[in-house]
Amino acid sequence: MLQSIESALGTLGGIIWGPYVLIPLLLLTGLYLTVRLGGLQFRKLGSALRLALFERKDAEASGGDVSQFQALTTALAATVGTGNIVGVATAISIGGPGALFWMWVTGLLGMASKYSEAFLAVRYRTTDAKGEISGGPQYYLERGIRSGFGKFLALFFAVAAALAAFGIGNMTQGNSIASNVESSFGLPTWLTGIVLTAFTFAVLVGGIKSIGRVTAAFVPIMIIFYVLGALFILVVNVAELPAAIALIFTDAFTGTSAVGGFAGSAIMMAVQMGVARGLFSNESGMGSAAIAAAAAQTTHPVRQGLVSMTQTFIDTLVVVSFTGLVLITTGVWERGADFAATMTGDAFSSGLPGQWGHYIVTVGLVMFAYSTILGWAYYGERCMERLFGRPAVMPYRVVFSLVVFVGCTVPLAVVWNFADVMNGLMAIPNLIGLLLLSGLIARETKHYLDNDPKLHADRKQVEAFMEGHPGAIDSYERTGR
Repeated sequence: MLQSIESALGTLGGIIWGPYVLIPLLLLTGLYLTVRLGGLQFRKLGSALRLALFERKDAEASGGDVSQFQALTTALAATVGTGNIVGVATAISIGGPGALFWMWVTGLLGMASKYSEAFLAVRYRTTDAKGEISGGPQYYLERGIRSGFGKFLALFFAVAAALAAFGIGNMTQGNSIASNVESSFGLPTWLTGIVLTAFTFAVLVGGIKSIGRVTAAFVPIMIIFYVLGALFILVVNVAELPAAIALIFTDAFTGTSAVGGFAGSAIMMAVQMGVARGLFSNESGMGSAAIAAAAAQTTHPVRQGLVSMTQTFIDTLVVVSFTGLVLITTGVWERGADFAATMTGDAFSSGLPGQWGHYIVTVGLVMFAYSTILGWAYYGERCMERLFGRPAVMPYRVVFSLVVFVGCTVPLAVVWNFADVMNGLMAIPNLIGLLLLSGLIARETKHYLDNDPKLHADRKQVEAFMEGHPGAIDSYERTGR
């Protein structure tokens, strides 16, 4: 029976994430939003990075439970995970080095989608019975699209996201941690499961403020730790770097011929694997990161939208790029898809002295996967709050923490396929909503940037140029607009 379920889910996931459903929908939505926003992600990337990384506290910010930086790191915690290590290896081993180019394209277009969903999350956010912020597609789809269809999309997203959290955001991450720790350090999976469950519950019981504090300290360290290891390898293999970069661009449009143990692929496979794994890694358009963005303290939805779009830049254009370049310059990518699970570890081991490479990848994977658990726990609980109210939050935290142990100790083939399906199902209503609300997003973005082009306005200045104009934070609560 389990084999039948696994097969059915695998088939459904293949259709949803195949070349005729989500891949074109995600890419075309990102392209459409890029055009409507006038290439916002290119024009304002520098200002957005400054706002995200150097303006962490804004005493004049409105509402919110966490700082802009903490909201960013919570979203990064949920997205920078196994997809940045195993996912990249899978994409390149099947689609060839050209797949990395299409991951970059996906990331650049996805920044417009990430901006848009974060903008809407702050624009239409609300508070729960305990006074904590709730926002994301489960709210803005209903509040922005005022019809039964909007409510249907919102509820559909909430159900899919709450279920997806147990898959891609919980059991699969716990399993990756436990299996890698057992392989590298010999610790039994049940012991890792107990420790991970305890640490998870200790953080989750404090809610988003606790998660925000942990991720704000944790995420920068884990990314720097991993990137420095990769950078060392690239410096050692600097002579191979120009050829590797050239190979990425040529393979993106020609496909890869058989080389060594690599079976070869056509250009379509490079595109499909690059786009699918890129979207899986940065989650742009899925709507998940918007839930974290909604909790941010900020003076306007545009500002948090810009901060949130840097998440996709950091995830795909930085972390994914380093992984991909290490795989290509060391030549490990040629071993083929059967070795994708250990390929990045092998690349680091071959590029660093002794066992350092293997340990860096293991520790990096543990940190990435654990942070993903924390981020997705928050996404899931906010969707449960939308579906069943505040009383459902604490039981969800308890169950979510306990399920981590299950993920550490049982085989997960069915869960991986289930997670793929749920991720796809939560993306579809969100993408429909982004397209329907694109006019509002473009209009409000233009109004704000016309009045604050350099993003230096303080709260009083924002209130002055937003006076009488719907679209500021909490204006929906006051005016219903």
